Amino acid sequence: MAAARRGAGLHDFVDETFRDPMRRLLQSLEEEARLHPLGRAVVRESLVRALVNRLRLEDLCSQHPEIAEIPVSAPVFVVGLQRTGTTLLQRLLYCEPQLRGLAAWEGLNPAPFPGNQKRRAGNPKQRKRDPRIRLAEISERALRYLAPELFAIHPVEAEAPEEDIHLLDLTFVSPAMDAIARVPSYQAWFREVDQLPAYRYMRRLVQLLLWQRPGRWLGKTPHHMEYLDELLTVFPDAKIVVTHRDPTRTVASFCSMMAHSRAMFCDDVDPLEIGEQFGAKAIRAVERLMAVRGRAAPGSFLDVLYQDVVKDPLKEVRRVYDFIELELTPETEQTMQQWLATNSQTKHGVHSYQLGDFGLDRARLDPHFEAYRQRFGVPAG
Repeated sequence: MAAARRGAGLHDFVDETFRDPMRRLLQSLEEEARLHPLGRAVVRESLVRALVNRLRLEDLCSQHPEIAEIPVSAPVFVVGLQRTGTTLLQRLLYCEPQLRGLAAWEGLNPAPFPGNQKRRAGNPKQRKRDPRIRLAEISERALRYLAPELFAIHPVEAEAPEEDIHLLDLTFVSPAMDAIARVPSYQAWFREVDQLPAYRYMRRLVQLLLWQRPGRWLGKTPHHMEYLDELLTVFPDAKIVVTHRDPTRTVASFCSMMAHSRAMFCDDVDPLEIGEQFGAKAIRAVERLMAVRGRAAPGSFLDVLYQDVVKDPLKEVRRVYDFIELELTPETEQTMQQWLATNSQTKHGVHSYQLGDFGLDRARLDPHFEAYRQRFGVPAG
């Protein structure tokens, strides 16, 4: 906190309820994570950066009370298990000028730097001058150097859209650390703690981002699938697009992604431990999805099959446009077609993985997902 205050040149955190979750995370990182020296340095920098952004948010809100009054009307969220086409769908929708997503450079620093605080009307040339972009480009180059194979799984590009999880990171109630390190005691606490305060804080950050560049919010992260009640409490008029794919395929792919990510920061990565953790996470996610869908208003959700997105992306995009009540213009559709032409599924290489790599097998997982597949018409395999 002292380092953040020095870095931001600010002192007042205003709301310090983040102290308990931060302490729990720090203790787990210190005692359980097995971080190597580079991993420790990177994780510490990311935690300090989160605190710096908290300070800047409070400072900006005190100077500009209108931020807290900005409406977040009918936001669009793309959710689904990891590796089900959420990124493809999000990046196509990001081509829509009326939808305002979270760029990766904003995910790292949602609060503008001092001297760059005026509202930005969406002029791309003006946004290029934002110094936060350069820092994100440096991070992207470092990631490409440390783990080039990760880009075949999930490309992380400075000016591409990223996940809402980056906003939840500022609350210290976020599953993002799972991608970096083994933190079992923090995970156990995280699964039981009330997530609503974190989602309310995320809404404040969305308002800050809309103050900088207006639009209709476009959010995305698989994490929301486990906390749809909280999402709909904070964003009651949200339009939620749910992507579906056989979980026995997605689990292996996600485990592979987590193993590659942790290897950048930790001395010891146990694939069997990863399989157990993320297999259970997928089971929990589909169970919670079905529970919420059983009581939520039908008009809040649209279901999209992974196979359909891959086969004819623009056809599924048109379904989404009808659902969120937007008109897909010929110009925007052409932009989407251009994006598809230059971003093939194998642009960054081929991602290879097997359930057995993580101590999992289909016979063990299938019974947990049969009801989910039947409920949403998800093909097996």
